[in-house]
Order: sequence, then structure tokens, then C-alpha cells
Amino acid sequence: MKKKSMLRRCSGQDRALLITGYILLGLFVVAIIVPMLYIVIASFMDPITLQNKGITFDFSKWTTTAYERVMTNSQIWIGFKNAVIYSVLFTVVSVTVTLLAAYPMSRSDFKGKGFFNIIFIITMFFGGGLIPTYLVMSNLGLVDSMWAVILPGAFSVWNMIIARTYYQGIPNELREAADVDGANEITFFFKILLPVCTPVIAVLALWQFVAMWNSYFDAMIYLNDSAKQPLQLVLRSILIQNQPESGMISDMQSTAARAQLAELLKYATIIISSLPLLVMYPFFQKYFDSGIMAGSVKG
Repeated sequence: MKKKSMLRRCSGQDRALLITGYILLGLFVVAIIVPMLYIVIASFMDPITLQNKGITFDFSKWTTTAYERVMTNSQIWIGFKNAVIYSVLFTVVSVTVTLLAAYPMSRSDFKGKGFFNIIFIITMFFGGGLIPTYLVMSNLGLVDSMWAVILPGAFSVWNMIIARTYYQGIPNELREAADVDGANEITFFFKILLPVCTPVIAVLALWQFVAMWNSYFDAMIYLNDSAKQPLQLVLRSILIQNQPESGMISDMQSTAARAQLAELLKYATIIISSLPLLVMYPFFQKYFDSGIMAGSVKG
């Protein structure tokens, strides 16, 4: 009723614009939901039936073999554990560094602010490249260690700009009150400023966690020990290279059986790897709107 009354109060041009927006938003939602439903259903289907007939709701053709093999494979769980460790550590390090770097950049009395701003902006457009970065990691002795995956991308200039803009939107009276109470910079930052920055901290943490969770390239380059590889590399071997882990195919020797099992496993592994993000997002949703709009407060 409220939406109908709102549409009736709008002019013809505004009404057409709103209807168009609703249609586009609906198409966007469908474009997201349909592939998700397809993956969920395909993860329970027999691979031969899926290849020959496509999706079917004949439950006699469904199977839980993929989930049973994924759950009983040790490499999947090792990769899952490593992915959680890398993502949590990366999020903590990245958000901490970003918040600390953004604070002086938000202060108008910070000397050299313009110079550092230029340096930061340059790094957004130019980088050393893969080979120089690998040589740096090698000379530091970080190759085949988790820090080679965590440290190179820990600082994001874009996230620093978001945090800086959020700081600038906080009233100056808060800082003046802290000065009157005799609070120094460290006390003000950790005990006064950070507690009122929960929305932007939650958004940055969500972004960085998702980025590391979905990342596999750095791990593929720097990690040689399979016991240190994250879940994404295991998924890559299944999804792209069509090579399930050896423990999953002990009773299937033919090439055709391997291909069918890989087809079956890839959907189940996608579902399992997506669960942490699906569980995590609702807890951050209440902070997401206010945090993501931080850039619109000030330029």
C-alpha cells in the first residue's frame, strides 16, 4: 500500500523511472539467484544425468557422493583451515595498518600530507610487477611462508582513502573535548576515535576477508608446500585443471570416471567454500550501509 501510494504521488516521468529501476533490480537479483540455485541443485545430482539431461527434480537421480568425498578428504580440510588462518590474519593486519595510516592523513595539521598523498596515489596506478615482487619476497626469506601471501597486499590505498574520509566526517568537537581532558594522540585514537568508527572498520574487515578468501594467485606463486596451500588452490585443481585430489579417486581409475567425479565435486566444493562468507555477511550487514557511504560525506 505504501509503495502504491508513493507511485501515485509521483509524476509520470518519475513513475516510469521508478518502475524501470525496479525491473532492472529484479533482473539483477534473478541473475544472482538462478546461478546459485543451479550450483546447489547440481551439487546433489549424478554427473552423467547433469551432462545429458541437465537439472532434474527426479530425486532418484540425486546423490550426496560429492559431499561425502569432500568431507572425508584431508586436503580439503587442510586447505579450509589454511584459508581461515590466512583470511583472519590478513584482515587483522590490513585493517590495522589501514586505520593507522589513514589517521594522520585525515589531520589538516599533518605536515607532508600532500607529499604522502601523492606517493599513495602513485601506487594505485603503478606497481613493480610480479618478478620484482617475487625477488623481494625471496630475499626476505618469505617464500613458502604464509607471510608471503598476507603482507604484499595488506595495505590498500583505496581502503585508506575510505577510512580517511570517515575520520574527516567525525566532528572536530570530539577532538577538542579530548584535548580539554588531557588525552594524547594514542589515547584519542584507540579509546575515543576507533569506537565511533565501527561501521567503516566492519566494512574494511569484510572487504579484506572476502578478498583473501577468494584469492589464490599469490598462494600459487609463493607457496610450494601443499600443507600450506589454502582452499582456493584445491578448488582450482578441481575446477580448472579437472584434477580431483588422489584420495577422492582411489576407486576410480578411468579417465572418464575422473572427469565425471571432477564435474560432481566442483559444485560441492563451491558450496562449501562459500558457506563462511554467507554466514559472515549477516553480522556485518547493519554496518555495511553506513560504512560504504563514507566516501560520500566528504571528497
